[in-house]
Amino acid sequence: MDQNKISFQFISEPTDVNFGGKVHGGVVMKWIDQAAFTCARTWSGTYCVTVYVGGIRFLKPVSIGDVVKVDATVIYTGNSSIHIAVDVYSRDFEHEEFQKTTHCVIVFVSVDENGKPQTVKPWVPQTEREKKLGEYAKKLKSLRQQISEEMQPFFEE
Repeated sequence: MDQNKISFQFISEPTDVNFGGKVHGGVVMKWIDQAAFTCARTWSGTYCVTVYVGGIRFLKPVSIGDVVKVDATVIYTGNSSIHIAVDVYSRDFEHEEFQKTTHCVIVFVSVDENGKPQTVKPWVPQTEREKKLGEYAKKLKSLRQQISEEMQPFFEE
């Protein structure tokens, strides 16, 4: 079993509905967090906390009653952080192929029993795709740093 990947599959339920008759975006975000946490926890072997969810893109809606697949993959590790790409797919029962509906990157930090960050084993990409995803994660990390610096004056009020 790959320790750097997790995949969940299930059927979206009527309780997931929004006012437009599709699955609520907040429900999709919950699925993303659950799959990503499971992936981070499996990779690290420790408790992890979410520190960042970014660039979430809702590409198309998920319908009630669709088969949903949530794939979470480690794409980069820092000293204590684990960067995970999450893709959500859906399909109805009449079709075999899934269509991507949502994408984001979520970052977790491994913490000890006192809530202090602790070192995680490094993720070493093997394939060209994994290397490209690692570069993507590094680029996003740099962009987050720039955004954080830009926003800093507004946090000091």
